[in-house]
Amino acid sequence: MDRNLALEFVRITEAAALASARFMGRGDEKAADQAAVDAMRKAFDRVDISGRVVIGEGERDEAPMLFIGEEVGLASPEAPAVDIALDPLEGTTICAKGDVGAISVIAAAEKGNFLHAPDVYMDKVACGPKAFGAINIDASPEDNVARVSEALGKPISDITVVILDRSRHEELIQRVRKIGARIRLIGDGDVSAAMAACWEDSGIDLLLGVGGAPEGVITAAALKCMGGDFQGRLLFKNEAERDRARQMGVEDPLRSYQRDELARGSVLFCATGVTDGPLLRGVRTLPGQRATTESVVMRSQTGTLRYVKAEHNFNIKSSVVSGGR
Repeated sequence: MDRNLALEFVRITEAAALASARFMGRGDEKAADQAAVDAMRKAFDRVDISGRVVIGEGERDEAPMLFIGEEVGLASPEAPAVDIALDPLEGTTICAKGDVGAISVIAAAEKGNFLHAPDVYMDKVACGPKAFGAINIDASPEDNVARVSEALGKPISDITVVILDRSRHEELIQRVRKIGARIRLIGDGDVSAAMAACWEDSGIDLLLGVGGAPEGVITAAALKCMGGDFQGRLLFKNEAERDRARQMGVEDPLRSYQRDELARGSVLFCATGVTDGPLLRGVRTLPGQRATTESVVMRSQTGTLRYVKAEHNFNIKSSVVSGGR
């Protein structure tokens, strides 16, 4: 991926973060998410790419914009063809509650390099670079904890597993507790939770459990840039979901996916903090119609992580809601 696109994309996540942060703690998930979607969609209009959304807000009949298959960007004759995986507000509940770790994210790859994941569940396991190759989606939770423990040279009692706090995970939680590992339960935001496993000082060593498949593709792209590992398997509630997956190109609904099968080739990932979290500071409002954002930009081609701290002056630039820069 062209490194010149990195700053263009971070302007897009900044716009979405600034717009959604206005609804932090107000208890209105729909308003926060809609603000992020509107700002992100408008910001795409300023970037010269021939982009196609492959992971987005849902099907055309479910989402008026940033839907799967939507074309974004200026699309000049020289514009690169890019597949886009995005979540304008990863952690809508987090933002609405004013909780920890809501972010706005975009991952990009050359055309055809992202799995077109249907909006179903995915069983996931993720870890940081030092445990790369140790995890196995087909192994038991106990085995994966033990594998990461050995790879990191830490006793199981010092391993911290992050799990979404859902009723479907009751058995998983009990099994992890039984072997003596520590657990951090989160209400939302498993993309940022998996990314946190790549930072030694985050306190997170492993992610286990079931979450959204689209978020799984975004996570795979992020961890590819960070050197972490990710594996996933699609889970279907019924035959209709399996048929939908086949229509999107999933030939074997039972297969397990490695990180580089979900996000192939060179990928780019950027995220901007909406609320304070383990990865990024959230949006800060300042006197005089100003605000600050903190973002991270990564490319798998170089493995470089760049942090971008920006101060936005809305007396000069156009409105946050308009997606201006």
